[in-house]
Amino acid sequence: MGKPYRYIGKATPRRDGAEIVTGRSHFVDDLRFERLLHGKVLRSPHAHAIIRSIDSSRAESLGGVKAVLTWENIPDLRYGNPRVFRLLDPKVRYVGDAVAVIAAESEEIAREAAGLVEIDYEVLPAVFGDYEASAPGAPQLYDEFPGNVLPLGDPFLGPKSMVEIATGDVESGFSEADVIFEGKCGYDNLPNPMPMESPRVVALWGRAAEGPDAVTFWVSNQAPYLMKAVLGSILGGNVDVRVFGGPCGGSFGSKLMSWQPMCYAALLSKNTGRPVKVVYSKEEHLAAFTLRPSSRLDIKVGMKKDGTVTAIAGDWLIGTGSYSQTTQAQVAVGCGEAMLAVRCKNWNVKPRIVCTNRTASGIARGFGGQELKCALFPILSRGMAKLEIDPLDFMKKNFIRPGEGYLWRNAQWYDYRGIDFTKMMDKGAEVFGWEQKWKGWLKPTTVEGNRRIGVGVGVHGNADVGEDVSEAYVRLDGNGRVVVHSCLQEHGTGQRSNALKVVAEVFQTPLEWVSMTPADTMVNPFEFGPFGSRGTYIILGAIVRAAEDAKKKLFELAAPMLGCDASELDTADGFIWAKTAPEKRLRWQRVLFQRTVLGYGRFEPDYSLSNCLMSFVEVEVDTDTGKLTLLRVVNATDVGQIIDPQGLEGQLCGCLGTAGIDSAIFEETVLDPLSGRILNANMIDYKWRTSSELPAIENVVFETPMPTHRFHAIGVGEIATSPGPSAVLMAASNAVGVWLDGYPVTPAKILSALGKLGSAGKIKDGANGK
Repeated sequence: MGKPYRYIGKATPRRDGAEIVTGRSHFVDDLRFERLLHGKVLRSPHAHAIIRSIDSSRAESLGGVKAVLTWENIPDLRYGNPRVFRLLDPKVRYVGDAVAVIAAESEEIAREAAGLVEIDYEVLPAVFGDYEASAPGAPQLYDEFPGNVLPLGDPFLGPKSMVEIATGDVESGFSEADVIFEGKCGYDNLPNPMPMESPRVVALWGRAAEGPDAVTFWVSNQAPYLMKAVLGSILGGNVDVRVFGGPCGGSFGSKLMSWQPMCYAALLSKNTGRPVKVVYSKEEHLAAFTLRPSSRLDIKVGMKKDGTVTAIAGDWLIGTGSYSQTTQAQVAVGCGEAMLAVRCKNWNVKPRIVCTNRTASGIARGFGGQELKCALFPILSRGMAKLEIDPLDFMKKNFIRPGEGYLWRNAQWYDYRGIDFTKMMDKGAEVFGWEQKWKGWLKPTTVEGNRRIGVGVGVHGNADVGEDVSEAYVRLDGNGRVVVHSCLQEHGTGQRSNALKVVAEVFQTPLEWVSMTPADTMVNPFEFGPFGSRGTYIILGAIVRAAEDAKKKLFELAAPMLGCDASELDTADGFIWAKTAPEKRLRWQRVLFQRTVLGYGRFEPDYSLSNCLMSFVEVEVDTDTGKLTLLRVVNATDVGQIIDPQGLEGQLCGCLGTAGIDSAIFEETVLDPLSGRILNANMIDYKWRTSSELPAIENVVFETPMPTHRFHAIGVGEIATSPGPSAVLMAASNAVGVWLDGYPVTPAKILSALGKLGSAGKIKDGANGK
């Protein structure tokens, strides 16, 4: 054991905590701008139509209206993958697609003006089902994509990003199997990531110091520098983009999709010469922003009696809605994550991405892997049941271990250099009581009248803990203070406070001596953003390296003054001394008189590590009503070294919502199959868990040092939602004794599986013994 840490692993107040609880944090809505205009989006009532004509003259003449923009009077701005999706288009492709954007002196005036725009639509046939989208004769969303099928591959991930799982020889693998089975399963209920704060942005075009081709954004997001790159590519390389990232009221990945409201605000500001604020209502947030991709798997599997998977082959259908920004990347990551969780030498799984006439899909926690594995594990369960294999034993056997390898999102092979997670899984099972509760497949743990209890387990891991690049500076000032320069934006996890902790630990300074620059792209180096649990390893790793570099330079300056080599020095609380003569000390201020020291840190991608989370769930099913109640959750993980115990607890207990466990119980987006309108785009009809309905949650956390940075830590927050949905599906099936397929497990689905639901959706007479 090394010497105990001063701050790492200890509960410390969040630097922004007092401001948040007292209402002094400055979210986008709290910012004040002179001559601010309000932007509103006029949206299509049709799922698929051509705009024959649009007349905005009445709206433009309304008092207080300063601009009305349509596809006819804006540049042809395009984004997405492929880059063919237009910001405003003469063709609309879902109910809620943008038709015009309006800037006015108030929201009320902008809303009134939207009602004055006259539009003549030619309504076209629409397609809403993923399978139907590529059927012969299906309505076509884009001329460029016959059959509504999008190309695979994401140039951002490299020239050969992963477009399938293809290894070994599946026919040979099937010949080695003790059992071969086929299955279909869908995770296609389109749950919404649903952060509390809806998308919002303020844009100001033209800054005096930078010239007319410059735009500044204040945005609720989690990746200011990435949005600078995205908006720069959309608006054109000659436009200087600056992004301020203040406190963000949640994102769960989804607000990377904010390019549309940012572009609306920017163009309105350019047109009016004034700052423009665009805020999505909660209805727009739920119906016209972004959803989790739909996922359907149709595969054949070979399995041995000992749980070895010999071959997996089949098709993976992914629905992206009206366009794709990140779906190809989610497919690539999902393919890699499947290989982390299922050790199989012979794969042949072919993904296919289709467009339909609904709101676009995009980023959500579990990025690709949750979509694939929530469909994969229920199918694998059928084989486990045939061979009477305990799912815990199967998952322990098949999760990645040291000495093994996998293909990752860039289609390159990586030898895993992390730890064995088996002990953590065993401890989680012990705390949950798995050995006592597991009675076998399709067998309830207990039965009391119409109430049956079942248990399930799921597992998830992600090698994107080491994704992409982070940079940071650490500055030492003459007053003995330390300033961290990072474009890390606070989005609810406390990661900025954690950055201060690791720097204070490196220098052994009081925590209050360390501060951090605002997340401003003009003053900070590149930062990809806190996605994929990369914050603990990559972002903090870059900051640690910058601190170590600054510390090295500080010691090099102090060494001649102390008459020793820099390697012999140590520091704490603003003093520097030689380890051999600690009584002779210098204050930092003396060493840094009229001088600033700047350390630089950069972290390159490393996909040779994975995190892991196993979730055990216990559910109760009422076989009379079909109601499913989540009773208990036990999460087990190994984080290497806890940085922030309170933050970690919060992330793990966040396994329920944001399209997590509850996407297996009641979270779903309901689409009218006739009109394409989302029917539950509000917080009443979109079913979500309230604080009075929380189950018991226990978290088992191991700290086995990881080969990351000096603190040996790895992140797990992003995957907290991922193992739970398939675990709930397993538990519900075991409770009722019948296989349940698809999400969410609603009362109607349970009663239907039990043969208690009539054709009209009513409980059959006598079905409940009455």
